[in-house]
Amino acid sequence: MRTFPGHRLMAATFACLATIVACPTPAQADQHRDQQWYLKSLRVAEAHRITEGKGVTVAVIDSGVWAEHPDLAGAVLPGFNVLGKGDGRDDLEGHGTGIAGVIAARGRSGDRGVLGVAPAAVILPVSPAGSPLVVTKAIDWSVEHGAKVINMSFLTGNTDGLAAAIKRAADADVVLVAGSGNDDEVGSDSEYPAAYPEVIAVGAANRAGKIASFSHPGPQLDLVAPGVDVTVASSDPAKEYQRVQGTSVSSAIVSGAAALIRAKNPELSAAQVAEVLESTAIDKGAAGRDDTYGHGELDLMSALSAAASVTRRPDASAGTVPNSGSDGGESGLPVVVVVGVGVLVLAGAVVALVVGVRRGRGR
Repeated sequence: MRTFPGHRLMAATFACLATIVACPTPAQADQHRDQQWYLKSLRVAEAHRITEGKGVTVAVIDSGVWAEHPDLAGAVLPGFNVLGKGDGRDDLEGHGTGIAGVIAARGRSGDRGVLGVAPAAVILPVSPAGSPLVVTKAIDWSVEHGAKVINMSFLTGNTDGLAAAIKRAADADVVLVAGSGNDDEVGSDSEYPAAYPEVIAVGAANRAGKIASFSHPGPQLDLVAPGVDVTVASSDPAKEYQRVQGTSVSSAIVSGAAALIRAKNPELSAAQVAEVLESTAIDKGAAGRDDTYGHGELDLMSALSAAASVTRRPDASAGTVPNSGSDGGESGLPVVVVVGVGVLVLAGAVVALVVGVRRGRGR
């Protein structure tokens, strides 16, 4: 395997490493949809009968996105280059284009071209993926410009500034997803942004649902998703597609899943979306959560089904009824109102527990 061309950014004090590795065999144009094997294993066609992600903006912080790719036509918004070099809609490295396609590619007529997990979502390209300072600015800009999901298929270092940006995004109700990293790229000081507690850290699984040999394990891992031998869009007009593997692909698939949940259930908080994805994952490895598979392998249809039954915490001011007063020490609230308030309190407690489980998970 070789590192995905051009997506290894080096500076004097940090290394932002790609979490995707290219396979040497190029994909043929007439084979690309069939080579998206995970579309079948995740039952994506069935999911699309429920929602295709319309109305959800997914920020892709990466090398940029080649907006002219035929399979991404109409899917890429004007974005932002932190270094002031355009609007993010070009990609000299190819990494970001592949990731954007996994999330929201629309394909072509006759089931041609690659298809995203959330093909009706739109991509907000933000580039580059680099130092913690650059990533901090990219996250803040993404939040300010309406991202409901932020995909981060890269590794960088940990700083107080980046940690604060991650928290600001989470507080703004944005779902944050990152690849856990490929083992040959990950050092103890470069497990971020996946290692932040607010981020869904995603490892890679193969066609058999087994952990990929390169997928970086650890206490930060939340779940795994397909990430081996996948055909993605290329920013090279001469070939248009390439076969790749890495946790970059896996995190993009989970970002697409999050977009579907947010489109179908816009009332759910980002923390609830994360909890649904994790709690419905197919348990693999040791029983319960473990450092190899996290909570397990993504189960897209189970997540969509479970999301439909989750209720967001009701507004505290909703349904307030003034106390009319009474004698004999009886409550001035009618019995039906008392029962209704009890139901609301119980529902609120359940939601608080769900969010609490998410926020309190170990790292």
